[in-house]
Amino acid sequence: MVGSAFLLDFGERGIPMLDKLAGLEKKYQELTRELSDPELLNNPQKYAQVAKQHAELGEIVEQYQEFLRVEKELQDAREMQAEDLEPEMRELIADEIDALEQAREKLESELQLYLLPQDPNDERNVIVEIRGGTGGDEAALFAGDLFRMYSRYAERQGWRTELMSSNPTELGGFKEVIFVIEGKGVYSRLKFESGVHRVQRVPTTESGGRIHTSTATVAVLPEAQEVEVEIDPNELRIDVYRSSGPGGQSVNTTDSAVRITHIPTGMVVSCQDEKSQHKNRDKALRILRARLLDKFEQEQHAELAEARKSQVGTGDRSERIRTYNFPQGRVSDHRINLTLYRIEAILDGELDGLVEALQAAQQAEQLAAMEA
Repeated sequence: MVGSAFLLDFGERGIPMLDKLAGLEKKYQELTRELSDPELLNNPQKYAQVAKQHAELGEIVEQYQEFLRVEKELQDAREMQAEDLEPEMRELIADEIDALEQAREKLESELQLYLLPQDPNDERNVIVEIRGGTGGDEAALFAGDLFRMYSRYAERQGWRTELMSSNPTELGGFKEVIFVIEGKGVYSRLKFESGVHRVQRVPTTESGGRIHTSTATVAVLPEAQEVEVEIDPNELRIDVYRSSGPGGQSVNTTDSAVRITHIPTGMVVSCQDEKSQHKNRDKALRILRARLLDKFEQEQHAELAEARKSQVGTGDRSERIRTYNFPQGRVSDHRINLTLYRIEAILDGELDGLVEALQAAQQAEQLAAMEA
């Protein structure tokens, strides 16, 4: 939760916000009536949409009504305090006012967060792409560490992970690994991970004990549905070939690996992890669809690029976002100047501290923009 330093004054500049909350309450009442309409039951798809919207509004309307109740009690208590009262009664009312003011402040903070602009992709599953950057074998090993970190985090959250494509190295790392994470609110918690991750450590192959710096790039893409991104089969070139493992040796006796080229954009996706050509093709199309959706959204938001530079992360995947320093046992996120001295736990998937700090920083920026 964002601290009270970012609260708006509901009594002055907060009037438009109260008007918006009143409008949401009215919309909630309309949806309540709509759900009781027998005709809506004959349209399951629309009923599901209305029910979802009704449920989403329910929580904020409940908070708004609680805010109005506390505000009314606070007003009554202040009026009573102004009367000629016995000292004991005056003290009791003063204590009640203090408690009500604290409750009011907490509700204000929560209501403001409810009203912040929501990312339409927050509830989507994600496709995560990790590639070893500068540093050769050590960069590939670091890419493998990041893959394990996100896999363990997904496991802790109760999410499902599925490997889509990988290009392993002989030492156990990855030149590239692509995987899907499915679950509730996955994108909302992982969207800040896109960018360049840097590691500083002594490689196991280093006999002199020198610290090396290597990098890996991470891209977190919201998964697209088929209906959102239609791909014309005539715009695809599909090649099949025999899959290979580390060092180039063949790991299959059939041409099951698939390479799909999207001709208009030049995007190329390869999948070879499945023994079935059909499954590799389906996975490659899933990845391609997510990349095309991401490209479309990046183009849509291009005109907002300058504004986004002041926010948590610019969305530029060439931006160095985090350093993992093994000698010092620290992980530093450069966007919010946060350093945590628990590198082993973080690489084992304990990412909540980083994720929640990044979410809070974004909320603070959004609240500051509302106040401007």
